Amino acid sequence: MLFLSFLKCVFKSIVKGWAVFFVLIILNLVLICSSLKAHPLMIQKIKISIVDDFHPVFLKQLQPFFEVDYQPSIERKDILSQVYNSEVIAVRSKINFDESLIKLLPNLKCIARGGAGMDNIDEEYAIKRGIVLLNAPEGNRNAVAEHCIGLLIGLSKNIVKGHQEVIDLNWDREGNRGWEIKGKKIGIIGYGNTGSTFAQKLSSFDCEVLVYDKYKNAESNAYLNNVDLETLKKESDVISLHVPLTKETNQMIDNSFIEGLKQGVVLINTSRGNVVNQSSLLNWIKSGKIKQYATDVLENENLKTFNASENLLFEGLLSTNQVIITPHVAGWSHESYFNIADVLSKKLIDFSSSVKKN
Repeated sequence: MLFLSFLKCVFKSIVKGWAVFFVLIILNLVLICSSLKAHPLMIQKIKISIVDDFHPVFLKQLQPFFEVDYQPSIERKDILSQVYNSEVIAVRSKINFDESLIKLLPNLKCIARGGAGMDNIDEEYAIKRGIVLLNAPEGNRNAVAEHCIGLLIGLSKNIVKGHQEVIDLNWDREGNRGWEIKGKKIGIIGYGNTGSTFAQKLSSFDCEVLVYDKYKNAESNAYLNNVDLETLKKESDVISLHVPLTKETNQMIDNSFIEGLKQGVVLINTSRGNVVNQSSLLNWIKSGKIKQYATDVLENENLKTFNASENLLFEGLLSTNQVIITPHVAGWSHESYFNIADVLSKKLIDFSSSVKKN
């Protein structure tokens, strides 16, 4: 009996010993995990260089996931020396990432554009290199759509012309008699983020919206009809452009295009300046084919670098009193400044997760 009691005591001691051993292992694992949380830099992060101005929320949301290098004042000539090792680059419009520049960045895996258009990035070459391209058209679509509404109302009510005349002490009511949007056919070319948002806002104006998009069909409803391009050109009283600048859309609005429009059409461009051939445009405005024109973009937006022909064209457009030009601010509101940063940072975080999984 004494021997059995002795064996029981030994067995209990062994069991207790193993229990203590496992408890110690668990405690060590807890301490290791806590240490990793306290020192996140121990986990290797993807390096991102931000080479343009972004809302502070952009940095705040990226920092837990990326090694962030914020250089909003950097110039193109300094890219190679300062961001050579970056795997991700975030830019707005300041720097053109053409083939020659991308070739010099061997570690580049992603270019993130703070905005809708990608025309300052050589998409074809970047995709060939396997570089992921991200943008944030969701971030400024409402701002652009509201700006289009503003331009449309500004044209229809002669607001800019009338305001300037009042400044010059000219109170001309008859010369500024406007026209109503109600009952008109508004043609939208491009039914992506901004085009579709603009169409939605037009629904309250009791007008008919005609939509053409080569790559996407809009769903027709009580106020919107999906049509082919020729129908849109022939029937629209107003045409608004919402297309990206590509080889296909460059100089799309030229003499042959305008010839197919109805007499006295109104044209609005908030896409890119090079979508419209401006020299053709001025002639058609003078002929009356185009009644009014509003644009937020120009082929050359650096006014101080205009050559003689560009100056002559610019002055000609403004002298007609049928043109409104704003300085590429349609998508640039206080709200969109935040929204673009918020949308793009979330896409980058998703990109980071996908890279780590692979």
